[in-house]
Amino acid sequence: MTDVLTASSPAPAAENTAGDVHWIRSAADVSTLVNQSDRPRTNARIVIGIALGGIFLDAYDLGALAFGLKDITRQFSLSPAGTGMVASAITFGAIIGALVGGYLTDKIGRYRVFMADMIFFVVAAVACALAPNEYVLAGARFVMGLGVGIDLPVAMAFLSEFARLKGPGNKAASVAMWCPTWYAAISISYLLVLLFYTVLPATHSDWLWRIILGFGAVPALVIIAIRSRYMSESPVWAANQGNLQEAAAILRKAYNINARVAGDAPAARPAGRTAGWRNYATLFRGRYLPRTALATLLSVVSSFAYNAVAFGLPVIIASFFVQSMLTTILISLALNLLFAFTGGLLAVRLVPRLGAWKMSLAGYACQLIALVVLAIVGRPDGAGEGIIAVAMLALFLFGQGFGPGAHTMTFASLSYPTSLRGTGVGLNQTLMRSSSTLSLFLFPLLVAAFDTGVFWVIAAAPLIGLLSLLTIRWEPSGYDIDAEDYPA
Repeated sequence: MTDVLTASSPAPAAENTAGDVHWIRSAADVSTLVNQSDRPRTNARIVIGIALGGIFLDAYDLGALAFGLKDITRQFSLSPAGTGMVASAITFGAIIGALVGGYLTDKIGRYRVFMADMIFFVVAAVACALAPNEYVLAGARFVMGLGVGIDLPVAMAFLSEFARLKGPGNKAASVAMWCPTWYAAISISYLLVLLFYTVLPATHSDWLWRIILGFGAVPALVIIAIRSRYMSESPVWAANQGNLQEAAAILRKAYNINARVAGDAPAARPAGRTAGWRNYATLFRGRYLPRTALATLLSVVSSFAYNAVAFGLPVIIASFFVQSMLTTILISLALNLLFAFTGGLLAVRLVPRLGAWKMSLAGYACQLIALVVLAIVGRPDGAGEGIIAVAMLALFLFGQGFGPGAHTMTFASLSYPTSLRGTGVGLNQTLMRSSSTLSLFLFPLLVAAFDTGVFWVIAAAPLIGLLSLLTIRWEPSGYDIDAEDYPA
């Protein structure tokens, strides 16, 4: 790898705010500056924040339907299959969106894809709020899913490529931030349900789900309003395309690094692989095969278990306690904030020190214990068993936030270099959303067939996760994955 040379002479006065000049001669130099520079990164942090805003929307739109599903079922007289259709439509869209979005993220760049995908959220949210029947609602949720699927690969690329390699706030911690952001969005959707449930007259209770789904357009419009000012292309991606001048400009703007292209730099040419559909096949060859296998298995089983438990959380709690809708909302909110969200924050803080592998292992162990106990308890008989059941739900959600919830994306994003990252996350999300679709579609049917015995079925997911980690011991945190694009 070419060394990055630092000039002792100052930059021109108009550009001296970034300190000494860092001369770049290759894409490898750009990657090194991003990974190792300790300059303040105000704009880079803003870019990361905007990328997390996209993830916030993904989570909000996926979780907003949970409390309204019963009202939708009643209002449109849906069968269990119809309910499954409405619930899973968004993940069908996300399957297609992730596959296309991963390709586009590597092909045309992170910035262009992100600037385009927010429109899906606005249009779909409004259409959901106004849906006259279940078919329009399912169609609008499908379009929303396209936006969700496209957004994840580009968001993960931004989180990976705008952070340092090691230390606090490293790439693994930056990617793991998607997890508490996700749970914050879920909790806000619960708070909005609580707010509108409180203020809506009983005669208009059927408006609740429409308001919650339509509200998703609001944060999307906010992101659209601010992103053009602060967002920029990933400097590593730009350099990989052979555009060192653009990469240097991004480093100056977003990283406060006074980077300049050296006069003796060789003629720029694309580094790494040329983006194309064939890169999906590359993920299953050589050193990428075991990484792809591990990342896929972890995402699929984590998604299956989480969607079955978290999406069904209001229904599960209502079956434990014969209580009002208000009690169900409050317990669901408390479980998400106190356990899932807290677990996610701990994951961000501890992954630079503990690594994603160990934390995922611990998280799956917590989930397996929780689901086995829930299966044994079944439908609680009395307050004591009810408390145990809720405690196990809390343990499951904490394990999700601390382990696989945070780090499935770490494995998916940091198992591949810049030239493959969008494609890798796109494939991962396509397979994960397939698992989500199956989980969301089957959950009402499985509950109808097995009642609380469904926890035995769900428990297979964390068990597979544990076995996968013990078989493939790959640690992405702290490893310079982007260097694989620049062989010596």
